Amino acid sequence: MATFAKPENALKRAEELINVGQKQEALQALHGLITSKRYRAWQKTLERIMFKYVELCVDMRRGRFAKDGLIQYRIVCQQVNINSLEEVIKHFMHLATERAELARSKAQALEEALDVDDLEADNRPEDLMISYVSGEKWKDRSDREMVTPWFKFLWETYRTVLEILRNNSKLEALYAMTAHRAFQFCKQYKRTTEFRRLCEIIRNHLANLNKYRDQRDRPDLSAPESLQLYLDTRFEQLKVATELALWQEAFRSVEDIHALMCMVKKTPKASLLVIYYAKLTEIFWISSSHLYHAYAWLKLFSLQKSFNKNLSQKDLQLIASSVVLAALSVSPYDCSYGASHLELENEKERRLRVANLIGFNVEPKPESREMLSRSSLLLELVAKGVMACVTTEVKDIYHLLEHAFHPLDLAAQVQPLLTKISKLGGKLSSASSVPEVQLSQYVPSLEKLATLRLLQQVSQVYQTMKIETLSGMIPFSEFALVEKIAVDAVKSNFISIRIDHMKGAVFFGSQGLESEGLRNHLSSFAESMSKIRNLIYSPLKKVSQLGETLSSLPDVVEKEHKRLLARKSIIEKRKEEQERHLLEMEREEESRRLKLQKITEEAEQRRLASEYERRKNQRILREIEERELEEAKALLQEAEKRSKKKGKKPIIDGEKITKQTLMELALSEQLRERQEMEKKLQKLAKTMDYLERAKREEAAPLIEIAFQRRLVDEKDIHEREQQREIELSRLRHTGDLEEKRRLSEKLGNKKIFQERVVNRREAEFNKLKKERLEQISQIIRSRKSERETRRKMIYYLKLEEDRMKKLREEEEARQREEAERRKEEEAKRKAKLDEIAAKQRQRELELEEKEKRWKEEVLQMRPTIVPANSAHSDQPRTLDSAPSQGGKYIPKHRRAQAESAPPPQDQRRGGGNRMDDRPDKWREDRRPVSGMVGGPRSSFLSSRSRGER
Repeated sequence: MATFAKPENALKRAEELINVGQKQEALQALHGLITSKRYRAWQKTLERIMFKYVELCVDMRRGRFAKDGLIQYRIVCQQVNINSLEEVIKHFMHLATERAELARSKAQALEEALDVDDLEADNRPEDLMISYVSGEKWKDRSDREMVTPWFKFLWETYRTVLEILRNNSKLEALYAMTAHRAFQFCKQYKRTTEFRRLCEIIRNHLANLNKYRDQRDRPDLSAPESLQLYLDTRFEQLKVATELALWQEAFRSVEDIHALMCMVKKTPKASLLVIYYAKLTEIFWISSSHLYHAYAWLKLFSLQKSFNKNLSQKDLQLIASSVVLAALSVSPYDCSYGASHLELENEKERRLRVANLIGFNVEPKPESREMLSRSSLLLELVAKGVMACVTTEVKDIYHLLEHAFHPLDLAAQVQPLLTKISKLGGKLSSASSVPEVQLSQYVPSLEKLATLRLLQQVSQVYQTMKIETLSGMIPFSEFALVEKIAVDAVKSNFISIRIDHMKGAVFFGSQGLESEGLRNHLSSFAESMSKIRNLIYSPLKKVSQLGETLSSLPDVVEKEHKRLLARKSIIEKRKEEQERHLLEMEREEESRRLKLQKITEEAEQRRLASEYERRKNQRILREIEERELEEAKALLQEAEKRSKKKGKKPIIDGEKITKQTLMELALSEQLRERQEMEKKLQKLAKTMDYLERAKREEAAPLIEIAFQRRLVDEKDIHEREQQREIELSRLRHTGDLEEKRRLSEKLGNKKIFQERVVNRREAEFNKLKKERLEQISQIIRSRKSERETRRKMIYYLKLEEDRMKKLREEEEARQREEAERRKEEEAKRKAKLDEIAAKQRQRELELEEKEKRWKEEVLQMRPTIVPANSAHSDQPRTLDSAPSQGGKYIPKHRRAQAESAPPPQDQRRGGGNRMDDRPDKWREDRRPVSGMVGGPRSSFLSSRSRGER
């Protein structure tokens, strides 16, 4: 890389290389200069170099070189002259845009030039072959070869500039302008992919700006100017997104605006909020979110009514009608019926998020947020007076669909209103954010709502209806669409309906007596029947009407008196209200007059201040002119004094000589004097030159003679100094020898003293060394003993820990074995109890079977009547007479014993129907049977288990 002493040399070298066609070498030379650390001080030449540099980058489409150079130049002029960087960036974007437009115009010109009648005459064989193989048209190929590279470079230019300016507070306006131009580029050429990337880039810039708050030149979002620039950028992004039909990106832009406002805790101006809600209405309508669309229209209506003073009555009526129709377009049932808990939670979070966007809560409070719903929206419309501004057709259709009950002709009444509503709409004259309102877009939703209301009302009156009849009641929809609407309503539990195509009938579900619709319907039916009855059978007039009238006269008088008092109080209240209204109007008129007076006074003060400033400026200009005239006079007088001219002086008069003339005279006099002085100085310099040359020619031989004389004198002085130095050296040597001899006599004493001192110090050193060694050995022994003790302690603790761990493991193993053993015993005991219970159940079944057979035998047998005297007979009883003894039954297995055994001796008369007269053994057998059949099984099992234990 070549180095240059001055930046001007690099610029000159680059221009020379460009002239000979070596643009790459010129770009490298300028790039080396810009990135060099030698030129970090800003100067005007660097700005010219940057202009040439970006021209080369654009000409050669070198985006990376341009980005690198602009970053280095930003470092140079960030703190010195930031306007220079702004000019360079503007020039860079202008060149890139110009080249892209030029390429596009060339491509269009080529396309128009190829639009000829005879295609074969202009097409070359290779062009035809390429077109047949590739399948591309000439425009596609020309765009790909000529237009697309320049558009790519222009897009890269916008990205580069945004990246360079993203955190520079001094160039916020340029950053916003670049973003706007990038948005317009995407809009003009329908670049949806680039628009999404651009939105993401700007979103990341803002996120990084909030993440790294300690940057040096970070923009301050709390400043009104910075906040306004960022808001304008986001609103332009929102507009372009809606125009490109990128609705998802438009919704994200709305979230960006809301997040920016929440970040600075400030609500934007009403003019911006109008645009915000106007775009929200489009986004929610496209996404079929009719509830949010209606809320956005309501917010837009409130803003237009409050802040747009130029809004006409017709425009306000159209906007109010849109609000009401949008609210009616909302489905009357909840579509999330039967959804899962997770889906409901997600829907709740989504609704809260959209509610914040619509309400524009800068500081949302979760505890005070309300869910958006159709019923609350309709109540809010009535509360805010929206219904008072709508057209007659909208009022009528609202009353029919929400309050009227006409199950048979509801659709017939709604259809002409829908036809009129579809023709309403048009452009608004004063609401610039909403250029056009068309009410026809709500007609399909209103038809669906009318169908639902008709089905709902018919289901309250009828249970069955023919399909042809129901289809004839809905003239604006086919039955297939009606069936689809009904299915959705049934899924959401709005109505209960069943369609049978084989029978050609529609069955409506029955409602309970406590349902709201049926209760109201029955009451209204009862009132209607009462009126009909009174019409058919009028009540008989009583003869004593006068007596009844006179008896009820005090009540009538009292009621009339109360009515008059109430009317009087109402009239007084109206008067007071009117007086209060008049006072308020007078007060408003007075405040308006004072305000107008204040405005007039302020205007007069501003006029006086401007008049004072104008006079002050005129006086200052006049003083400046007088001062300049005096200076010119002084200059002229001084020039006349110096020139010492004689004669009449020029008259200083405004009519004969002007200030300009005086100035020209003074300047010409000064110029003439300066020229004369320069001539004198030149003449004097020439004279001094000749004189100095003559002096030097005369002095040259004298200087040579003096030089030779001085050489001889200096040689004599040198010889004398050398001789004196030799003598001094001899004397110094003799004295040194004498001093050496004197000191050599004391050399022995010096050695003896040295040995004594060395021996003493050596003994002290050995003693200290020994003590030090003993201390070190003692410290080593103590530390060794401490380490041994610590090692033993650690070993002991480890053994103890292992022992405790082993004990714990043994205890746990024992507990596990004990638990397993108890579990096995419990299982065995349970199995044994189950076996006993099974045996018991088997015995109970056997006994029940025996009891059943016994009852059957008792019912089949016919008892024989025995005489009274037969009780004392000695004849034995037969098997047939055995059951009749005392009316008691003897089991079959006891009959053989009864036949062989003698009759009882103590049988009493008439006691045949007592339980005590039964055989003892039979009673003993029956008692446990009844106990086992009727007694609880748990007591038996518990007794058996206690016996086993």
